[in-house]
Amino acid sequence: MATRDIPRESWKEFFDGFSRRHQGWLVDVEVLGADIGAQLEAEDLPLEGISADHQNKDISIALLRDGKVIEHFVTKPERVRVEEEGGAEVAIEIDSSSGPTTIVTFRAAASPEEVDGLLPEQARK
Repeated sequence: MATRDIPRESWKEFFDGFSRRHQGWLVDVEVLGADIGAQLEAEDLPLEGISADHQNKDISIALLRDGKVIEHFVTKPERVRVEEEGGAEVAIEIDSSSGPTTIVTFRAAASPEEVDGLLPEQARK
């Protein structure tokens, strides 16, 4: 598995593209920290998107739960990494200067070329 750093100046563009490629994919969100240990914040929820604000002071991870958007915020992010396996993105790691690391992991990784990009509800319309 390869890990690559995403430069701070590319976060907004990276997350915009990442969100388009993976909207609706099922993810887990886990927060790791010395004070809190490992905490599972979300499990098998559809990804709505990940975004960085214009000054990269916060990163928002938006998920769908029971038809409503819920958000997990990473404040004071200092490092973003993407883990890839066989050309497919499998996880995003976001380190915060306030301590915890947030990890977004796909339930099943696949390269965007392997999927048609439609959710089942969209395919029937």
